[in-house]
Amino acid sequence: MLDPTERPRSRRRGAIALAVGALAVPVGLGLLPHLVKDGLTAVAVAGVLVLAAGLVLLVRGAAVLSRGGGALRRAVTIAGTVVVTAVVSLVVGPAVAATNVPRPAIGATPGSVGLEHAAVEVVTADGVRLAAWYVPSANRAAVVLLHGAGSTRSNVLRHAAVLAEHGYGVLLLDARGHGESDGRAMDFGWWGDADVTAAVDLLAQQPDVDAERIGVVGLSMGGEEAIGASAADERIRAVVAEGATARSAGDEAWLSEAYGLRGSLQEGLEALQDRVIGLLTDAPRPISNREAVERSGTTRYLLVAASEVSNEVRTAEDLQQRAPDRVDTWVVEGAGHTEGLEVAPEEWERRVVGFLDDVLLA
Repeated sequence: MLDPTERPRSRRRGAIALAVGALAVPVGLGLLPHLVKDGLTAVAVAGVLVLAAGLVLLVRGAAVLSRGGGALRRAVTIAGTVVVTAVVSLVVGPAVAATNVPRPAIGATPGSVGLEHAAVEVVTADGVRLAAWYVPSANRAAVVLLHGAGSTRSNVLRHAAVLAEHGYGVLLLDARGHGESDGRAMDFGWWGDADVTAAVDLLAQQPDVDAERIGVVGLSMGGEEAIGASAADERIRAVVAEGATARSAGDEAWLSEAYGLRGSLQEGLEALQDRVIGLLTDAPRPISNREAVERSGTTRYLLVAASEVSNEVRTAEDLQQRAPDRVDTWVVEGAGHTEGLEVAPEEWERRVVGFLDDVLLA
């Protein structure tokens, strides 16, 4: 029989095991993308070991806490373990994954889509070297073209080809920590303001570009970065953001308005996630998309949303309400995330190029 004086100590050890396990599981899950993308690297092995240890601690802690009790106590302990682990995973897992990103490799080059280009280097204010390709302008206007999370400039070559065909200079940029760029990746795009401003600096120095005719076109994370950077850099006259949703909790303030208590709970979890991210990266937390649109003053926006992704549609509608005279939206019917050009190529070309022409060439 367990010594009565030992029982409280045993339960404390069980509670500690549960707490550590509930934290270790999402940390391990957040590192698993390294295993999927890079194989058995040191980070991937660490992720597997941390996940396994976390599961063992959860089982051990639950067993200790439910020892000596009946079926009800065991059921409550197991349910509580599952709920706590799920909540912690929702907060910690994405934060770990977003700040410990496997480096995606460069694929095809602009030459594969028939574009003449030069390899250039963008240096940010904090000294990070970003790799880019520049396709010269034929109409004195140019755009920074931004890829999404987990990809590189190679993934936006088709978009570059459409824009260049209409005379636009295109600077295809690898986000920091992606492709051939230096720095540590942050897949929620918190470095966007610094990276995009440096890219605009380079475009403004090109002899074939009028510094008054610069825009930014971004997909997914790149779209969110484009919106945020427009408030930080008044030289950005036009923004096309496709598949933009949220970089931080402030971007999902519409959740409570749309879903009441459930939305408020999700906003609270997102806010906790931001705090965890702040502990894991030195990237500055960005202002919300709402604030960026309101602060930018004169920038025009085209927000492209996929009909199959409700958060994109909600985000576009919410931002349009902030500045209806400067924000246009297009919901691509039948499209998934950032599939606008794939699903509706002619309409994508007409709408995006037409918008840029109207803002940058008028």
